[in-house]
Amino acid sequence: MKKILVIDDEPGLREMVNAVLTRRGYVVIEAPDGREGVELARQQHPDLILCDINMQHMNGYLTLAALRDDPATAAIPFILMTGYADPAGMRHGMELGADDYLPKPFTPEQLHAAVEARLRKAQQIREAAERKLADLRDSISLALPHELRTPLNGILAYAELLATDAASLQPEEVAEMGQVILESGRRLVRLVENFLIYAQLELLGTDPARIQALREKRTPHARDVVEARAREVAAQAGRGSDLQLQLESVTVPMAEEYLARLVEELTGNAVKFSTGGTPVVVQLGRDSQGIFLRVRDRGCGMSPEQISRIGAYVQFNRKVREQQGLGLGLTICRRLAEVHGGGLLLESRPGEGTEVTVRWPGSETTDNGN
Repeated sequence: MKKILVIDDEPGLREMVNAVLTRRGYVVIEAPDGREGVELARQQHPDLILCDINMQHMNGYLTLAALRDDPATAAIPFILMTGYADPAGMRHGMELGADDYLPKPFTPEQLHAAVEARLRKAQQIREAAERKLADLRDSISLALPHELRTPLNGILAYAELLATDAASLQPEEVAEMGQVILESGRRLVRLVENFLIYAQLELLGTDPARIQALREKRTPHARDVVEARAREVAAQAGRGSDLQLQLESVTVPMAEEYLARLVEELTGNAVKFSTGGTPVVVQLGRDSQGIFLRVRDRGCGMSPEQISRIGAYVQFNRKVREQQGLGLGLTICRRLAEVHGGGLLLESRPGEGTEVTVRWPGSETTDNGN
């Protein structure tokens, strides 16, 4: 049974609301003012709160603000009841996080309809969150074991062969095994680095001082950084001949290590999800909107639904298409752009390819170097 908290300093109204909702099958608890209502909400965790605005000691707005500031009660649906539903007051309530207004006087039918609508909306939100959580669990359960075990198995298997049978191996066999161990080690390093960068970027969101310090960083020879990293990624994938570079001399408002990470992730995705012989275009330049880095391919592309679900640990069609990584790449790129005051735009169509553009606002002086 759903529990409803009614906060109002009029005993008669509380009695009426209690009677109406109890007949409808709800459990009703009451508070005569905002201070007691906040305490009851923290103790009882109701499914919905009905609260009057004009009360002594602590009005409805202050009650709402106190509940929204507490993580334990912040998500409880909240309906403000008032006989003075003026536009300014309604706007103020919505800004504080109210879910609905119920003008006084109201009929039992109106009361029940408002409660049902809010509870139904809250249920829909919970179900959507649960679906996303289930998808996240599925993605992690598919990605993590594979991503950790695959390179580790390669390292351990070939290391054991080298340790036990080195005398019987030919030099070219030793070199081949060493190459597998090296590539597996790099894959593990990339996995760990991506995880650490993602965690670092999430923590930055709560530290304005660190964000400001990041935004003061500059890469004056950005063209050289982009070219070197893009060529390295394409070469490692055997796609060096497919790489097309269109780079201007600009200064990028981002530290070199983060710019290199952007290029690595975006170019890596482009070569991974497109076939050999198709172009992978990397552009760096300036236009009327500021400085941009753009990577374009003619690969498998993504649907609008897949684009909307991009996030950490989310991968698409993993059960039918081999992938490497935890799905952190695009999320890291987006967060890097955001913490540096910019943004990321992704345009894609299934079967036609993908174009990802990272933008930084404003303009920087050109690089007068190479």
